[in-house]
Amino acid sequence: MNFYLVLIINAIFINNFILSQFLGICPFLGVSRKTETALGMGFAVIFVMGIASAITYAVNLLLIEFNVQYLQTIVFILVIAALVQLVEMVIKKFSPSLYSALGVYLPLITTNCAVLGVAIMNVSIFENTSLLISFLNGVASGAGFTLAILILAGIREKLERSTIPEPFKGFPITLICAGIMSMAFAAFSGMTF
Repeated sequence: MNFYLVLIINAIFINNFILSQFLGICPFLGVSRKTETALGMGFAVIFVMGIASAITYAVNLLLIEFNVQYLQTIVFILVIAALVQLVEMVIKKFSPSLYSALGVYLPLITTNCAVLGVAIMNVSIFENTSLLISFLNGVASGAGFTLAILILAGIREKLERSTIPEPFKGFPITLICAGIMSMAFAAFSGMTF
Protein backbone atom coordinates (compact mmCIF):
# COMPACT_ATOMS: atom_id res chain seq x y z
CA MET A 1 0.00 0.00 0.00
CA ASN A 2 2.86 2.35 0.86
CA PHE A 3 4.41 1.80 -2.60
CA TYR A 4 1.18 2.84 -4.33
CA LEU A 5 0.91 5.99 -2.22
CA VAL A 6 4.52 6.93 -3.03
CA LEU A 7 3.86 6.25 -6.73
CA ILE A 8 0.81 8.54 -6.72
CA ILE A 9 2.50 11.37 -4.80
CA ASN A 10 5.56 11.05 -7.03
CA ALA A 11 3.52 11.29 -10.24
CA ILE A 12 1.39 14.21 -9.07
CA PHE A 13 3.91 16.40 -7.29
CA ILE A 14 7.54 15.35 -7.62
CA ASN A 15 7.72 14.22 -11.27
CA ASN A 16 4.82 16.27 -12.58
CA PHE A 17 4.97 15.92 -16.36
CA ILE A 18 4.35 19.60 -16.99
CA LEU A 19 6.19 21.34 -14.19
CA SER A 20 9.23 19.13 -13.71
CA GLN A 21 9.59 17.26 -17.00
CA PHE A 22 8.14 19.98 -19.28
CA LEU A 23 6.02 17.58 -21.32
CA GLY A 24 2.54 18.58 -22.48
CA ILE A 25 3.16 22.31 -22.50
CA CYS A 26 0.96 23.03 -25.57
CA PRO A 27 -2.42 22.22 -23.98
CA PHE A 28 -1.13 23.50 -20.63
CA LEU A 29 -0.66 26.99 -22.05
CA GLY A 30 -3.47 26.85 -24.61
CA VAL A 31 -6.41 25.62 -22.52
CA SER A 32 -5.60 27.31 -19.21
CA ARG A 33 -7.53 30.52 -19.80
CA LYS A 34 -10.63 29.39 -17.85
CA THR A 35 -10.89 26.89 -15.01
CA GLU A 36 -13.94 25.12 -16.51
CA THR A 37 -12.12 24.44 -19.76
CA ALA A 38 -8.95 23.44 -17.91
CA LEU A 39 -10.91 21.01 -15.75
CA GLY A 40 -12.53 19.43 -18.81
CA MET A 41 -9.15 19.04 -20.49
CA GLY A 42 -7.70 17.66 -17.28
CA PHE A 43 -10.37 14.96 -16.99
CA ALA A 44 -9.89 14.05 -20.65
CA VAL A 45 -6.13 13.73 -20.10
CA ILE A 46 -6.63 11.65 -16.92
CA PHE A 47 -8.89 9.28 -18.84
CA VAL A 48 -6.58 9.01 -21.85
CA MET A 49 -3.41 8.64 -19.73
CA GLY A 50 -4.96 5.99 -17.49
CA ILE A 51 -6.48 3.87 -20.23
CA ALA A 52 -3.50 4.39 -22.58
CA SER A 53 -1.11 3.28 -19.82
CA ALA A 54 -3.04 0.06 -19.28
CA ILE A 55 -3.49 -0.71 -22.98
CA THR A 56 0.07 0.14 -23.97
CA TYR A 57 1.39 -2.02 -21.13
CA ALA A 58 -0.60 -4.98 -22.50
CA VAL A 59 0.34 -4.16 -26.11
CA ASN A 60 4.00 -3.96 -25.14
CA LEU A 61 3.79 -7.53 -23.81
CA LEU A 62 2.58 -8.56 -27.26
CA LEU A 63 5.38 -6.62 -28.94
CA ILE A 64 7.92 -8.39 -26.73
CA GLU A 65 6.29 -11.76 -27.42
CA PHE A 66 6.62 -11.27 -31.19
CA ASN A 67 10.04 -9.58 -30.83
CA VAL A 68 8.97 -6.33 -32.53
CA GLN A 69 9.72 -3.81 -29.77
CA TYR A 70 11.00 -1.38 -32.39
CA LEU A 71 7.34 -0.68 -33.28
CA GLN A 72 6.64 0.49 -29.74
CA THR A 73 6.38 4.23 -30.37
CA ILE A 74 4.24 3.88 -33.50
CA VAL A 75 1.86 1.42 -31.85
CA PHE A 76 1.59 3.58 -28.73
CA ILE A 77 0.71 6.64 -30.81
CA LEU A 78 -1.99 4.65 -32.62
CA VAL A 79 -3.48 3.48 -29.30
CA ILE A 80 -3.45 7.03 -27.92
CA ALA A 81 -5.01 8.42 -31.13
CA ALA A 82 -7.83 5.87 -30.95
CA LEU A 83 -8.51 6.75 -27.31
CA VAL A 84 -8.54 10.47 -28.06
CA GLN A 85 -11.04 9.90 -30.86
CA LEU A 86 -13.24 8.03 -28.38
CA VAL A 87 -12.97 10.86 -25.83
CA GLU A 88 -13.68 13.44 -28.53
CA MET A 89 -16.86 11.63 -29.60
CA VAL A 90 -18.09 11.29 -26.01
CA ILE A 91 -17.44 14.96 -25.16
CA LYS A 92 -19.05 16.11 -28.40
CA LYS A 93 -22.14 14.03 -27.63
CA PHE A 94 -22.58 14.86 -23.94
CA SER A 95 -21.03 18.33 -23.59
CA PRO A 96 -21.02 20.32 -26.85
CA SER A 97 -20.08 23.52 -25.02
CA LEU A 98 -16.95 21.89 -23.54
CA TYR A 99 -16.18 20.39 -26.96
CA SER A 100 -16.26 23.81 -28.61
CA ALA A 101 -14.32 25.41 -25.73
CA LEU A 102 -11.52 22.83 -26.00
CA GLY A 103 -11.42 23.35 -29.76
CA VAL A 104 -8.23 22.23 -31.45
CA TYR A 105 -6.59 21.28 -28.15
CA LEU A 106 -8.72 18.15 -27.70
CA PRO A 107 -7.31 16.38 -30.76
CA LEU A 108 -3.88 17.62 -29.68
CA ILE A 109 -4.00 15.13 -26.79
CA THR A 110 -3.02 12.60 -29.47
CA THR A 111 0.31 14.34 -29.94
CA ASN A 112 0.60 15.40 -26.30
CA CYS A 113 4.06 14.20 -25.41
CA ALA A 114 3.02 13.77 -21.77
CA VAL A 115 0.58 11.00 -22.73
CA LEU A 116 3.19 9.26 -24.86
CA GLY A 117 5.81 9.91 -22.17
CA VAL A 118 3.83 8.16 -19.45
CA ALA A 119 3.17 5.19 -21.74
CA ILE A 120 6.85 4.82 -22.61
CA MET A 121 7.89 5.39 -18.99
CA ASN A 122 5.55 2.63 -17.83
CA VAL A 123 7.15 0.04 -20.09
CA SER A 124 10.74 1.19 -19.57
CA ILE A 125 11.06 2.29 -15.94
CA PHE A 126 8.33 0.04 -14.54
CA GLU A 127 9.41 -2.81 -16.80
CA ASN A 128 8.98 -5.65 -14.32
CA THR A 129 5.78 -4.46 -12.69
CA SER A 130 2.10 -5.02 -13.18
CA LEU A 131 -0.74 -3.63 -15.20
CA LEU A 132 -2.13 -2.03 -12.03
CA ILE A 133 1.05 -0.02 -11.43
CA SER A 134 1.04 1.21 -15.03
CA PHE A 135 -2.62 2.21 -14.75
CA LEU A 136 -2.10 3.98 -11.40
CA ASN A 137 0.92 5.84 -12.73
CA GLY A 138 -1.09 6.94 -15.77
CA VAL A 139 -4.04 8.17 -13.70
CA ALA A 140 -1.77 9.89 -11.15
CA SER A 141 0.24 11.54 -13.94
CA GLY A 142 -3.02 12.76 -15.45
CA ALA A 143 -4.05 14.09 -12.03
CA GLY A 144 -0.73 15.96 -11.86
CA PHE A 145 -1.42 17.42 -15.30
CA THR A 146 -4.91 18.43 -14.14
CA LEU A 147 -3.60 20.01 -10.95
CA ALA A 148 -1.02 22.05 -12.85
CA ILE A 149 -3.45 23.24 -15.53
CA LEU A 150 -6.10 24.16 -12.93
CA ILE A 151 -3.62 26.17 -10.87
CA LEU A 152 -2.46 28.06 -13.96
CA ALA A 153 -6.07 28.64 -15.07
CA GLY A 154 -6.92 30.09 -11.67
CA ILE A 155 -3.89 32.37 -11.79
CA ARG A 156 -4.73 33.50 -15.33
CA GLU A 157 -8.32 34.31 -14.34
CA LYS A 158 -7.01 36.48 -11.49
CA LEU A 159 -4.48 38.13 -13.81
CA GLU A 160 -7.27 39.28 -16.14
CA ARG A 161 -8.50 41.56 -13.36
CA SER A 162 -5.01 42.72 -12.36
CA THR A 163 -2.90 45.62 -13.48
CA ILE A 164 0.01 44.22 -15.45
CA PRO A 165 2.69 46.27 -17.20
CA GLU A 166 2.07 46.40 -20.95
CA PRO A 167 5.14 44.36 -22.04
CA PHE A 168 4.10 41.48 -19.77
CA LYS A 169 0.43 41.24 -20.76
CA GLY A 170 -0.78 38.01 -22.31
CA PHE A 171 1.65 35.22 -23.05
CA PRO A 172 4.74 36.65 -21.26
CA ILE A 173 3.02 36.81 -17.85
CA THR A 174 1.66 33.30 -18.44
CA LEU A 175 5.18 31.98 -19.00
CA ILE A 176 6.43 33.81 -15.92
CA CYS A 177 3.65 32.26 -13.82
CA ALA A 178 4.37 28.80 -15.25
CA GLY A 179 8.06 29.24 -14.39
CA ILE A 180 7.25 30.25 -10.81
CA MET A 181 4.89 27.26 -10.52
CA SER A 182 7.67 25.01 -11.78
CA MET A 183 10.05 26.35 -9.13
CA ALA A 184 7.39 25.82 -6.45
CA PHE A 185 6.86 22.20 -7.55
CA ALA A 186 10.65 21.68 -7.56
CA ALA A 187 10.47 22.02 -3.77
CA PHE A 188 8.59 18.69 -3.68
CA SER A 189 11.68 16.91 -5.03
CA GLY A 190 13.23 17.17 -1.57
CA MET A 191 10.51 14.97 -0.06
CA THR A 192 11.66 11.65 1.32
CA PHE A 193 9.53 8.70 2.33
